[in-house]
Amino acid sequence: MTPTQLRAFSAVARLGSVKRAARELDVSEAAVSLHIGKLRKLFGDRLFSRTGAGLAFTPGGLRLAGRATELLGLQDRTLREVSQAGTGTRLLRIASSSLFVEYAAPGLIELFVGRADDLDVELSVHSPSRFEELLSDRAVDVAIGPAREQTEPAGSARVTSQSILRYQLLTVVGPGHPLASGRTAPERLREQTWLLGPSALDHTGLVPAVLRRFDVPEARQRVFQSHACALDEVKKGGGVGLALGYAISHDLSTGRLLVPSGPPVRTGGSWSATALTDRDEAGPAAEFIRFATTPRATQAMLRGSGVHRGRFRSGVHVTLWNHTAPRLPAP
Repeated sequence: MTPTQLRAFSAVARLGSVKRAARELDVSEAAVSLHIGKLRKLFGDRLFSRTGAGLAFTPGGLRLAGRATELLGLQDRTLREVSQAGTGTRLLRIASSSLFVEYAAPGLIELFVGRADDLDVELSVHSPSRFEELLSDRAVDVAIGPAREQTEPAGSARVTSQSILRYQLLTVVGPGHPLASGRTAPERLREQTWLLGPSALDHTGLVPAVLRRFDVPEARQRVFQSHACALDEVKKGGGVGLALGYAISHDLSTGRLLVPSGPPVRTGGSWSATALTDRDEAGPAAEFIRFATTPRATQAMLRGSGVHRGRFRSGVHVTLWNHTAPRLPAP
């Protein structure tokens, strides 16, 4: 059983198609089928069969799919750790929600990496709905985003979360907007154009929850390439926005942004750092989570001035939306 065979089977199990697996791995379908055939012979198990509804996996095939992911993750981790041991450099891979990356990650990472010369941080942006998958596949070491709901009995979950920062999400308008004065009814909020950052495209988190609470139709939502860009348009009176209270305190004090009166327009939320339960308690992931809960880290997240160039390796994948584009569906 080779890593190449496991990688082929894992791709087929994840994508549900030999053709799609071959495309992702950049090999021929015949090559993928050859690897699957060798695994079938090795285990004496058909592993899966084709049906009208797709691929149907045998119990052994399902077990192998899970083990393949673990083994490949362990292989990647071993290669990385051996390489880092040779250079004396450790790597911490952080997945984060777009809202945290824009408003809290820079100061936190700058302060954390400044404590250790042998540490690199790789930061990437993902939907919070993918955090557990990324951690389970060992594609990242820590995920930071909306507080995670506990769905498994205590002690049985594969991941654990630690709250690191609480905040308020405010509904805001510019001083020239019709909702800037007088009491606002929920239906009036629902009828407005909402100018939003990329976190509006996520399925989980506080921003999507607020939009659902006000029942804002997608036709009324415009998504910008950053939350700051969306707020710039809100200040011009172009629509209603959502903003972190601590990030816009100056704009509120100077009147460039206003919180309309009416229904609950202040919503409390928190960010949590999530990692595997079996992580090395002496490793950088555990060290980072412990640090993120300290008062110094809290101040850095609230007041951070940004990360100096070269202090971390960015793994951020950016998608740009035109300022006049309608809300796009999540991929």
